[in-house]
Amino acid sequence: MGVTDEQQQRNRRLTAWRRSGKVLARMSADHTLAERLAALAADAGTVHDLGEWTDVYGDGVVAEAERRTADLLGMEAAAFFPTGTMAQQVALRCWAGRTGDRAVALHPLSHPEVHERGALTSVSGLRTVHPTTAPRLPTADEIRDFPEPFGTLMLELPLRDAGFVLPSWEELEAVVTAARERDAVVHLDGARLWECTSHLGRGLPEIAALADSVYVSFYKSLDGLSGAVLAGPESLIEEARTWRHRYGGQLFQQYPAALSALLGLERELPRLPSYVAQAKVVAGALAGGFEGSEVPWCRVHPEPPHTHQFRVWLPYPAEVLDEASVRQAEETGVTLFRRWFAAPAGPPGLSFTEVTVAAPGLEWTAGDVRGAVADFVERLA
Repeated sequence: MGVTDEQQQRNRRLTAWRRSGKVLARMSADHTLAERLAALAADAGTVHDLGEWTDVYGDGVVAEAERRTADLLGMEAAAFFPTGTMAQQVALRCWAGRTGDRAVALHPLSHPEVHERGALTSVSGLRTVHPTTAPRLPTADEIRDFPEPFGTLMLELPLRDAGFVLPSWEELEAVVTAARERDAVVHLDGARLWECTSHLGRGLPEIAALADSVYVSFYKSLDGLSGAVLAGPESLIEEARTWRHRYGGQLFQQYPAALSALLGLERELPRLPSYVAQAKVVAGALAGGFEGSEVPWCRVHPEPPHTHQFRVWLPYPAEVLDEASVRQAEETGVTLFRRWFAAPAGPPGLSFTEVTVAAPGLEWTAGDVRGAVADFVERLA
């Protein structure tokens, strides 16, 4: 079977990103299999004794990743899952059984609604309701005044498909209080919870303490290979382990994912506040660079960013912006933007990209960003 046009374009992008000497972030997809395996083998011994016997069904390094995460979040217990989709389905199913209410209140832009093909309903038999459709998390009044009952409120922190947006700490506390007044439990979709501390002005244990359970991911911000953890009360986690087995998540061996999770907690987690701070510099320079260019319109959202990730919107078709981005990377060795996507609603010809600022992005000055914007705009002509 030959290589498709889509595969050719993907290979072209990956090659350009890999060869770029200046990037805002290095993603795991930018590396070869050999590079990822070699790095794991070289570094894993710094976070765990590799002389231990191979982990089987989670009795070794996987259990250590569970304990470490529970401690970081201030939770009683935690269970390692192969995917966050499974972890959240199990959590919400368990809470539905305990509350006697299979309705889950969440945002229509939340991960289960947008990226899981209706799994909460088709697999777990749950029903979802939406207290708001605004591109932000619900307010306390929207929760308090919602006209039908629900057993669980799920809050995605940050709300990725609205632009990685977060409420203030006071707003978050008020929303949780409103849910409690309705006798609902609160679950946090914390796939990217690690980087929320700067905006909320609170540490991980204090944020997690607002909720009855929390899910966190190891690959989205911590550069892990895969894997997630569900944390909460001991009794909930014991029940979740049973459902994990029923869902097919009791893997024979997953020590590479667990080792990479420990490495992420050790190395990337302490750096995230610096990435968040630098994202504000990058976002401001992007907005300034486009404002002084021939581009008719640009929107950086949110401005300033709430985490180390944000969106940029431009009035061009996604394929035009993709071509300009990859040509810039190929011809200058600078990757300013990665993939562009057509707006899910609104007039045609409007596109957005997600910008992530990580360790390589700390080297960029505001002048570097503005210069890269000017070069990018030239390629749109």
